[in-house]
Amino acid sequence: MSLNKKINAVFEGGGIRGIGHVGAACVFEQKGYEFINLAGSSAGAIVASLLAAGYQCEEIKKEMSTLNYLKFKQESFLTRFGTVGKVISVLQNYGMYSSDYFEKWLNDLLRKKNKVFFGDIKNYRYPCGNVPYTLQITASDLTDKRLLILPNDLPDFCIDPDTFSIAKAVRMSMNIPIFYKPYKLRDCNGKEHYIVDGGLLSNYPIWLFDHVQSNCQCSTVGFKFVNQNKNVEERKMNQTNMNIVDYVMSLVATALNAKDKQYISSSKGDFQRTVTIPTDITINRKTKNISATDFGISKEESEALFYNGVKAANQFLNIWNYDQWKRSYQKPIQQGNLIYMKK
Repeated sequence: MSLNKKINAVFEGGGIRGIGHVGAACVFEQKGYEFINLAGSSAGAIVASLLAAGYQCEEIKKEMSTLNYLKFKQESFLTRFGTVGKVISVLQNYGMYSSDYFEKWLNDLLRKKNKVFFGDIKNYRYPCGNVPYTLQITASDLTDKRLLILPNDLPDFCIDPDTFSIAKAVRMSMNIPIFYKPYKLRDCNGKEHYIVDGGLLSNYPIWLFDHVQSNCQCSTVGFKFVNQNKNVEERKMNQTNMNIVDYVMSLVATALNAKDKQYISSSKGDFQRTVTIPTDITINRKTKNISATDFGISKEESEALFYNGVKAANQFLNIWNYDQWKRSYQKPIQQGNLIYMKK
């Protein structure tokens, strides 16, 4: 297989819209591309973890197409009392919903491929520099106010990465602040840390494999969601009908997207290596934008997002040329006896 067919893939966070990533990844698979290293945040971490475990894209599509996303909103006693109960839950638990169901769902899927722990997905075939595992996941440490790269940063919590659950790491990455209760980890000094959605600090970590010193010169391709029409009807209620919970969630959603929007617009070469997947869909001549927390998404809408990903990937691959990208945006750097490319 040509080196140009071996790629590192980075998937942006996007809530329930992850099916769009699957559609795009399916095109890459069908055209003979092989995913070597994978990374993602939130929903992107879900897709990346399943690919790292050995799932084919069509298998992932089947699992996601039959998924009832409403089960991911695991109700507690308090949240059954509407807005007041949700506010109390946030004040008491720093989040409205539990992500226990999600973790079990993902862990069951990974178990089918016998890829439950990070030690099961070590980088044996293609040892790429300092990338010992085929999967990298972002999470946000609210306590220390820093970005975590999992499993790399787990030793800071006296945890052996080899024995740590992949599903648990993905759970941390998709714990949307306020929406989900944060996951708690203790460091080696016994200090408690609150871990939430990786998208809070980097929702699109396209840079993650850029500085890998490696003899496997793979290109890195990113998969990112875009709202192409800012005026389309939103599934969520409009601004005038917002309650306090909706308002806070809108603030969180803005924070999740703002930093990476600025980064990709200012970082040379990143837009050119990004598959941009529209979140706007049209069904029965009606266009709407699917939000990251639209857990009531229908099968028809999910299918439309999948094919948005298919179309976006085909358009990207029609013009993608890794060698040309390297000439335009990378330069060789000498370190010891090793020459590698750096942005």
